[in-house]
Amino acid sequence: MKKYLWAGCFGLALTAFTAYISLDTFVLRSTYQTNADTINTTMFESLKESADASQGMTEENSADSELTAADGGTSDDETRDTVTNGRQRSSDGQSNSRRHSRSTAADDEDDSSPETSAAETETETVSSDSSYRDENISITLTEYYQNDTKIYVADVQLTSAEYLKTAFADDTYGKNVTDKTSSIAASNNAILAVNGDYYGARERGYVIRNGVVYRDTPSDSDLLCIYANGTMKVMSQSEYTADELVGQGVWQALAFGPGLVENGSVTVSENDEVGKAMASNPRTAIGIVSENHYLFVVSDGRTSESAGLSLYQLAQFMKSLGAETAYNLDGGGSSTMYFNGQVINNPTTSGRIKERGVSDIVYIG
Repeated sequence: MKKYLWAGCFGLALTAFTAYISLDTFVLRSTYQTNADTINTTMFESLKESADASQGMTEENSADSELTAADGGTSDDETRDTVTNGRQRSSDGQSNSRRHSRSTAADDEDDSSPETSAAETETETVSSDSSYRDENISITLTEYYQNDTKIYVADVQLTSAEYLKTAFADDTYGKNVTDKTSSIAASNNAILAVNGDYYGARERGYVIRNGVVYRDTPSDSDLLCIYANGTMKVMSQSEYTADELVGQGVWQALAFGPGLVENGSVTVSENDEVGKAMASNPRTAIGIVSENHYLFVVSDGRTSESAGLSLYQLAQFMKSLGAETAYNLDGGGSSTMYFNGQVINNPTTSGRIKERGVSDIVYIG
């Protein structure tokens, strides 16, 4: 009798422990940091300073070249004859030029009207159901149908990677802190958004968001680094520490994977998959064509209208769009694309068309 009682107690304890582990992993919320919406723009300021210094040096070299060319066109006798008067002539010419510039500027000011000035300084924003454009952001949406699957592509061109941002659910860094992609996007005034890497379901893997390190524990998964200079790279997390990556200009780092395309070549095989995922699934991916020219891609799946994509099919598709680098983000029920206040695709959760809560998003805004 005691033997059976002991076995029953052990079985009950094991069941309770298993239930707790499952709840702790997938349900119980743990907050690590609230108000986790800090944006570290120092790397962009450094880029601007470097660009300004480079431009100044280029202009100085150009001026020196012009001066050298002018000196080379004068004979030695002419040079000696004009040494005394050269400064005066140069000064007069410079003064005349300055006076002319001021006069022209004044004339322009007289000719311009307040309405004209306002029109010239006003930033034009053009937006529709499938596109958006302002002075810094250009987005074009296109829908494809391949491999029996609807695929949604946002072609994004920016003047700076500073407009490619990330956000946490509830502005909180933690475990199992989730919200819908559309809700996180709306609260951050996003123009375009897709779900991120669902960092909150894992204990390891770098988390670098908007230039800030939140988790510096590496994992074995491929890491996507989006740099402040508008480039993108897939790498191993063992190559650098999280702080070193930020020092190198990494603006965003996502740890889901795998990498799909590197240097224009597909890097996954037909048999590669994420964990125990089925071959055909809803997918989310991000890629880059050239500096500050990005691709956001989401596919539907698990429905009669859309079968879903394998990783290999997704990689081939990204390559066909011209991606030099592409990376797989969290998929399945998480896969969601949001644009101009609307969910564009058909997210599936438990067999229904419904958004699932996620830890984070990648967005343009």
